[in-house]
Amino acid sequence: MRRIAFIFMILGGFVAPLFAHHLKPSTQKTMPVTTASPKARDLYERAMTDYENEYIERANVGWRAAVQADPNFALAWAWIAFNGRDPAESAAAREKAKTLAPKASPGERLMVQWIVNVQQGNSLAGIAALNDLLEMYPRDKRLFYLAGNWMMGEDGYERARAILERALAIDKDYPPALNDLAYVFAHERQFYKAIGAMDRYAEVLPGQPNPQDSYAEILRLSGNFPEALDHYHAALKIDPGFETSQLGLGDTYALMGELEKARVEYDKAIQMASTDADRLDYWLQKAMTWVREGNFDEADKALYLIADRACQQGLDREEAQAHRMMGMYAPNDAAALKHLQAAEEALNHKGNMALPERENERARILYSRVLRAVHAGNQELVTASLKKLDDMAGSSRSHTIHAAYEGASGAALAGQQKFAEAITHLEEDQDNPYSMQLLVKAYTETGVADKAHDMESRLTATYVPTMEQALVVVPLEKPAPTQAKQ
Repeated sequence: MRRIAFIFMILGGFVAPLFAHHLKPSTQKTMPVTTASPKARDLYERAMTDYENEYIERANVGWRAAVQADPNFALAWAWIAFNGRDPAESAAAREKAKTLAPKASPGERLMVQWIVNVQQGNSLAGIAALNDLLEMYPRDKRLFYLAGNWMMGEDGYERARAILERALAIDKDYPPALNDLAYVFAHERQFYKAIGAMDRYAEVLPGQPNPQDSYAEILRLSGNFPEALDHYHAALKIDPGFETSQLGLGDTYALMGELEKARVEYDKAIQMASTDADRLDYWLQKAMTWVREGNFDEADKALYLIADRACQQGLDREEAQAHRMMGMYAPNDAAALKHLQAAEEALNHKGNMALPERENERARILYSRVLRAVHAGNQELVTASLKKLDDMAGSSRSHTIHAAYEGASGAALAGQQKFAEAITHLEEDQDNPYSMQLLVKAYTETGVADKAHDMESRLTATYVPTMEQALVVVPLEKPAPTQAKQ
């Protein structure tokens, strides 16, 4: 019996066996691709290689060209749906893939079912299709990589690690699996292992920018900013248009507190952006530099512009994010709650977002609403918002939703000085700087000094360019004001 048969995937507390053991493995090593057009097949394969090498929009261009060459190419339509940044395009591509899937091979049908179901919020059916696909092609390293890569996006790092190691058991030098495994190690704060995987990744994929880009990000996560900058520059030397490395320079300078330099680099990334959604995402990162220096007026100006642009372009997620961010830092609770209401309303302006994406953002908004309601002493709003999160968590396998519920529950209990009860919830949201900060207090209040110290050390060593890090960690780095002598 294969060792992989004992691996389990856990999403939001649900446990499903990775393999159901009811399908006979295919005699083919890799999943076949069904298209009558040699040109479409070549374009599809090139796009998959681009995807593996983190040329994300170039992969989208390739898949679009593939369906131009063969409009009946179900798998190419599915990957446009899965990977595209335009919600309207993704929704249309998803419907095309569903319609055309019956004409494809059994493996392709399973891949389409996986993609379509997870995008429509039917995680159980999506996981079942993925399980069957991996059982059908146990020697297809790409399928194991794609599964592991998706699990990382769902925050299932432990499960992702097992699947990625399965891909590497098939081919120990498979570049994208080495890359993702390094990120898994970094998430586990095993940076020496992450660097080792990065060294191997760079060795087996010379001349490509992404090994340097990934190396830089992992060094940044470890707090080694100077070497991170060197590797981002090395990536851009290989490909001056590699926009994630340009963004990485801005993020690194932001974390270093060199905010003027960060804004210069962010402006370059904004100019480079391949899509409207990417452009707004980079602009959101730039807006956070004003928050980092406490200039909320400038942050407001930028975020209002982003929200307006996103609304015009039909990008509900970016519009919602801009309002949520303003709701997170607004000094006035009433104003903050208005922004959070605007954020929730924005999620349905066009109504073409994939369901998991929309619900994950809604959970983040509700989480922020609980924090502001606790601060305002509005227990009625705390209770109502927690009820919504509880309902969402009860019907979803999303790690993001479950973490939001646990973090919000812990924050509400801590607000009532019920620290022992709060700890149980907050420990389920340990990647969130707000929950980490509350855990430090809760451990201290309950007399668990060693855990308080460990969590405080972890909190201050959180080097991620997010609004939560800007609002929680950055103030801890600033020296306390000295009192004048009497």
